[in-house]
Amino acid sequence: MENTEQIAQQVQRWVEEVVVGLNLCPFARQPLAAQQVKIAVVEAAEDAAVLQAILDELSLLQQTPAQSLETTLLVVPRAFADFNDYNQFLDWTDHLLEQQGWSGVFQIASFHPDYCFEGCAPDDVSNLTNRSPYPIFHLLREASLERAIANLENPEAIPERNIRSMRELTDDQRRRLFPYLSTPSR
Repeated sequence: MENTEQIAQQVQRWVEEVVVGLNLCPFARQPLAAQQVKIAVVEAAEDAAVLQAILDELSLLQQTPAQSLETTLLVVPRAFADFNDYNQFLDWTDHLLEQQGWSGVFQIASFHPDYCFEGCAPDDVSNLTNRSPYPIFHLLREASLERAIANLENPEAIPERNIRSMRELTDDQRRRLFPYLSTPSR
């Protein structure tokens, strides 16, 4: 398996080429360009250690001005190989936010190599919108997200637009952008 630097580079490339390059998240370009996005690779494989790493990164976000650190992508390459385990763990992250009084302050977005939306077949191309090279917990500031949404026309159309973008990719484009996945069907 790759070392942490190689993993961080893969995630950086995914953010640049997929998330920003395909405009899946219209809010990502500015903080990425301003170098306010932290990619934290956590070697932990145990649930408790991953939860502690999330707590530590959220505490760091709370203590750091958004101008210096807007958001963190917490990458866990040694944990949650199974998407169902990852998806169930998200309940623990929600409990963590509640327990710390951070509901409404932070939000955790989820990305996984086998991400599958409820009601979608695993090979449905729409799942690509949330498929990443490794399991990732994206730690977001709610206030920043609200400001970004307020400045965006029709933000509720983002998911459907993203799915349409995934469907419009050719098989070659999918293989290039998602080399760590088998090509999903249309």
